[in-house]
Amino acid sequence: MKHVGSFIALASSVLVLTACGQTVPADKAAYVGEWRAQAMALRVTQDGHVAYRRVRGGTTTSVDAPLRRFEGDNFVVGLPLLSTTFQVSKPPYEEAGRWKMIVDGVELTRAQ
Repeated sequence: MKHVGSFIALASSVLVLTACGQTVPADKAAYVGEWRAQAMALRVTQDGHVAYRRVRGGTTTSVDAPLRRFEGDNFVVGLPLLSTTFQVSKPPYEEAGRWKMIVDGVELTRAQ
């Protein structure tokens, strides 16, 4: 039974380590912030946490998970074997003094 306790402690440590996200690389720093549109909100933190909420019709989709990696302009969020890719068709850019980007077909504006 002594080994069961050790196994549980080891398994818990592995889960904590796999739940940790990657920090946002310097070349993707413009992604960090709170981004909003009428039916969508996205928060990306420097330490690699992503919170997302989107309402379409009567359905709400939410993700609150670690950043796994960037694939070009897109970014992958979640845990190994259970992740989602956010499709970024236009990475962060400045327009008329406001930062915007297009994610999953929605133009988002960074909150000031």
